[in-house]
Amino acid sequence: MRVWAAFALSCFLGAGVQGAQNRAAPASDLSALSSSRANIDPAKEADIRHLLDVVGTTALVQQMMTTMEKSLKPLVANALPPGEYRDRLTDLFFEKFRSKFDTKRLLDFAVARYDENFSDEEIKGLLEFYQTPLGRKVVAVLPQMTAELQEDGRKLGQDIGRDSMLEVLSEHPDIAQALKEASRRAATPNQ
Repeated sequence: MRVWAAFALSCFLGAGVQGAQNRAAPASDLSALSSSRANIDPAKEADIRHLLDVVGTTALVQQMMTTMEKSLKPLVANALPPGEYRDRLTDLFFEKFRSKFDTKRLLDFAVARYDENFSDEEIKGLLEFYQTPLGRKVVAVLPQMTAELQEDGRKLGQDIGRDSMLEVLSEHPDIAQALKEASRRAATPNQ
């Protein structure tokens, strides 16, 4: 059953079964990044979160998550072998995925990236003087931070996606069996 879940998820994530099986570090990398948040001064973290709200990052993350689900849902469904189970499995998968991939977790990564790249004084300066020379630093640093955040989100999505698919299939053996049978039919040439 785990093989079928890994196959479906790897198709969904575009990583391929071998890539998903050989992937060793992302979960620990994400844990290290998350644990680095514990070292952030609480006042600085509050300033960073306020800045994220002021510049619209929170709304952008929520929009990104909605857009991601809309664009990925057909890919997940089409990656699975045809069968009556497919729509139900796809819906259950995204329900599980949404329960784990929330805005707060993604914003926590943004907080860590801002903490790495800006001092508390700079954060306060951004809040007050967004169009000053400090604002230009944001423009210079933001593309790299955005790329890193997207990569963090991709890794988090892969990890949560894999776990969600495995949980859905273990909680719904009838769907797991239907997936297994559909995969077998798809792999077997017409007889």
